Amino acid sequence: MTTDIKKTGVRRFFSLFMLVIVWEVLARAGIINPFYVPAPTAVLRVVFSLFSEGTIFSHLEATFFASLVGLAIGLVLGISLGFAAALISWVADVLEPIMLLLNAIPRVILAPLFVIWLGIEIPSKIALAVVLVAVLIFFAVYNGIKDVNQLLVDRVRTLGGGRMVLLREVYVPSVTAWVLGSLKVAVGFAFTGACVGEFVAATRGLGYLLQFAQSTYNAALTIGLIFLIMAFVLMLFFCAEVIERRLLRWRYRGPSEKPA
Repeated sequence: MTTDIKKTGVRRFFSLFMLVIVWEVLARAGIINPFYVPAPTAVLRVVFSLFSEGTIFSHLEATFFASLVGLAIGLVLGISLGFAAALISWVADVLEPIMLLLNAIPRVILAPLFVIWLGIEIPSKIALAVVLVAVLIFFAVYNGIKDVNQLLVDRVRTLGGGRMVLLREVYVPSVTAWVLGSLKVAVGFAFTGACVGEFVAATRGLGYLLQFAQSTYNAALTIGLIFLIMAFVLMLFFCAEVIERRLLRWRYRGPSEKPA
C-alpha cells in the first residue's frame, strides 16, 4: 500500500515537472506570448523578489490573520447554531431557511456589502470568511445530529440518560466525524473569503496584491501570487488532514489493524 502511494507521488511529481519544462521551452521559443504567459523562471524571479525585498510579509500576515480568525469564529458559530437548530425545533424553524438561502447563493457576493458595513480593513475580510465557514459547518453539525440512529437515542433514554448524556455520548461523537470531514473544505473557504474580500477592497493582503497585479497587467506577478495562494491553501489542507487523521484514527485504520 505504501509503495503504491509512493509510486503515485513520483508519477505526479514527474508529470508536474515535465509540464513546467514544456512551459519554459514554449515561452523561451516564443510559441506562447510571455506578456500573457511568462516563463516559469520569470514567475519565480518575481516571487523571489517579493520575499527577498520583504514586501510580501505584511500581506501574508493580513491574509492569514483574516482567514484563521474567520475560520475559528466560523467553526464556533457553525457548531453552536447547528446544535441549537438540531436540538430545538423553533430554532430550526428560524435558522434553517436563512442558512438554506445563504447556501443557495455564492456567498462571496456579500463581500461588497461587508466592505460598506465594516470598511476596507481586516474586519470585513473576517466577516466574509466567517459566513463562508459558518454555513458549511452548520449543515455538517445539523446533518450529523439528524443522522444519528433514533434507536440508539431511544435506548439511551430508556437506560435513564438525559439530554446531557445524549449530548456527550451520542451527538458529540457523531458530529465530530462530520465536522472534521468538512474541516479541509472550511479551511479553503476561510482563505477564499479573506482573499476575495481583499480583492474587492483592501490596503494589504494577497488578494490586494492580486488585484494590483491584474490592474497593472503584470502576468508574472499574477501567476506567482496564484501559485503562492495555492501552496498556502495546500499547506493548510495538510494540517487539517493531519488533525482529522489523528482524531479519527478508527476511520483510517486498515482492515488488518486491530484497535489497541
